[in-house]
Amino acid sequence: MLKSDLPFGSEFSPSQIDLPTVLELAEEHAGDWRALEGAVKARYFDSHSQTNEYNRRKLANNTKLGMIAYGIYDRETSSLTEFGRKLYELRDNQEALYAELARHILLNLQGMTLIQCVEDIRAAGEKVELVTLRNWLEERGIHFPRGGKHPSMMRLWLEKAGVMVGWQVNEDRLRAIPGLSVTEAESLSRLTPRQRAYLRALANMGSRGPFASNAIEKLAAATYGIRFNAKGLAKDVLYPLAELGYITLERGTREQGRGAKPFNVCATEKLDAEVVEPLLRQIESQVCADLRPLLRKPFGGILKELEAEDRYVRGLALEALAFKLMRLIDLTYVATRLRGVATAGAEVDLVFESDRLVFSRWQVQCKNTSRVSLDDVAKEVGLVHLLKSNVILVVSTGEIGPEARKYADVVMKDSNLCIAMVDGADVRVVEREPAAIVDILHREARSAMKIKKLEI
Repeated sequence: MLKSDLPFGSEFSPSQIDLPTVLELAEEHAGDWRALEGAVKARYFDSHSQTNEYNRRKLANNTKLGMIAYGIYDRETSSLTEFGRKLYELRDNQEALYAELARHILLNLQGMTLIQCVEDIRAAGEKVELVTLRNWLEERGIHFPRGGKHPSMMRLWLEKAGVMVGWQVNEDRLRAIPGLSVTEAESLSRLTPRQRAYLRALANMGSRGPFASNAIEKLAAATYGIRFNAKGLAKDVLYPLAELGYITLERGTREQGRGAKPFNVCATEKLDAEVVEPLLRQIESQVCADLRPLLRKPFGGILKELEAEDRYVRGLALEALAFKLMRLIDLTYVATRLRGVATAGAEVDLVFESDRLVFSRWQVQCKNTSRVSLDDVAKEVGLVHLLKSNVILVVSTGEIGPEARKYADVVMKDSNLCIAMVDGADVRVVEREPAAIVDILHREARSAMKIKKLEI
């Protein structure tokens, strides 16, 4: 059975439950999912006289599963997620509560795709219903189970926020909540894979630029596995994006040994509003509160923070620096300063994951010291089994000691683990040219490949 791309919502809809009440029940019974199910059953489903006890429990279980699918309840901890707690804090302000949930649905749960499909169906003069929606959504690569009411449940929540009335979209309310209109979202959805990858790479750069057009191309190709036609870059990618208002172009200086001058590319306010800002909001909703302000700073601003007298400020800046490096290659953030059962009490600075082609988990250690020692690397290697990491990335503002590198080589030779090192010199290069992270990681990958060479 194919996994649904839309969240499961049976028995988790405003027609069946009251969101503030369910949030309070989840908080009251934090850590005990059975107690939560029992409380939901008693509140909403015990009055169903035509269903037996087993089915009433199943209905309550479906409410919990819907909360999990919407990212509100954590299956592992049996408690509210960070997003769920944000909704819990807003429970007494229903307008803000439902607006926040709608924003989450639109930006993170394919809600904008659903709305675009609805608009397309209406424009084609067809009736909006589940069968029609299934066909139109599948054309966009979005699947939900046959017989499932996933789009209808999403619509009901969007209706609570005023974004929809039935299957009619309220354009003004839609623009107010995620800051993105249907027309603007549609222009993004119609971009070619090359244009979309190029735009995302530019958004990952961390500032508006200017950047050399071929540097962004290099980052996009390495990050998203997209092949670009160097001779057709301007015609296929740059001019269309400039015409849509996402970038501005100026001719740069002729490169040594190269032919035509590359363009200097700058991101516009439109790119900030439609791509960068939603990405930042999604990231900032997950990370620790004290780290959030730093994520909006350019590399230079973060490097200045690394020179602060306050050790805590320096530590935060280093984590933000590592975060930006990982964001450049579009890895998915998992946790900051992870400590607990998963790490046997030890602390890991940052954890990222990727599902491009194969799954990988990156364990990131930040060191604001003059030299990274063997012990620093050994500590991270000791946590690999607990975190099931594939890659250890050590980011330092200083040097990587020879003993540390030698130890990393031995570990890589005897295991399937990869250990990458980014030192202070690398950081300064990335500050000047963000796309240089590709060369740095390629350097580390080539080194690992030599160490792991098979003797055939």
